[in-house]
Amino acid sequence: MIIFVIFIFILGKFATLDTMHALCLPLGASVSLLVMFFFFDSMQLLFAVCTAIIATVALAFLLLPMCQYIIRPCTDGNRISFGICGRFTAAELFSFALSVSIVCIWVLTGHWLLMDAMGMGLCVAFIAFVRLPSLKVSTLLLTGLLIYDVFWVFFSSYIFSTNVMVKVATRPADNPVGIVARKLNLGGIVKEAPKLNLPGKLVFPSIHNSGHFSMLGLGDIVMPGLLLCFVLRYDAYKKSQGITTDPTLQPPKGVGSRLTYFHCSLLGYFLGLLTATVSSEVFKAAQPALLYLVPFTLLPLLTMAYLKVIIIRTSIK
Repeated sequence: MIIFVIFIFILGKFATLDTMHALCLPLGASVSLLVMFFFFDSMQLLFAVCTAIIATVALAFLLLPMCQYIIRPCTDGNRISFGICGRFTAAELFSFALSVSIVCIWVLTGHWLLMDAMGMGLCVAFIAFVRLPSLKVSTLLLTGLLIYDVFWVFFSSYIFSTNVMVKVATRPADNPVGIVARKLNLGGIVKEAPKLNLPGKLVFPSIHNSGHFSMLGLGDIVMPGLLLCFVLRYDAYKKSQGITTDPTLQPPKGVGSRLTYFHCSLLGYFLGLLTATVSSEVFKAAQPALLYLVPFTLLPLLTMAYLKVIIIRTSIK
């Protein structure tokens, strides 16, 4: 899924998910999860290297606006040619160099803050280049991923004798530096090369247990984020078009009229995330975050859409 988005980023094109994509994406995610569960030991070097490359591109995309702001007074904005590689601005080169530096430091140290930065880059790249076209597709996608999340967190242990989702999310990969050092018989470097937690999640130090981390999967950020972007675009469209086609009819005044779909969904996401966090603390077990995020974002949104239609029809009458 992330690789798909990065390819779109490289091509400079947006991807719009349709109904078939929404139905197939949970199945594809399940297949990817099983591949990582069964073949992680034999493919961990490939996973680590691919993750580092993809995260470098995504992080460069995330840092580009900041680099453009910093370099703007020092450059005229002309592109520098690198032959068959293309032409790039100084800001793009600076953001790429900064991204490479961060990823290299992460490989050498395995620090969780750098992994979170890479994860945020992946999230931003996904949300920026993948779009949902309608509320129907959004509902199908989030409902399918809700079922996917619940099954692999709660019921996979009955089939595979272990929690597949947690096992894959928490399994560290051998450091590529350590693997190369072992092949070159450089024992001193091997001892300093830590195992790497791949940035498929954001981790936060636990307040209660020192050395333990709470984690949130990138999918729990990206998928509701796609819905938030969709309703934000819809709010902007409605604002530009006007609420009614008749200019003599004025929309109703009050708090409800100023509450947009984006505000409703954003508040629902916050409450859903808070509920998931509390549930994890209460039950002392991993929770499928989408079990709480999907109802808290979709249901208020659908309810608000229904009520707004009633309000507009009432005001016309």
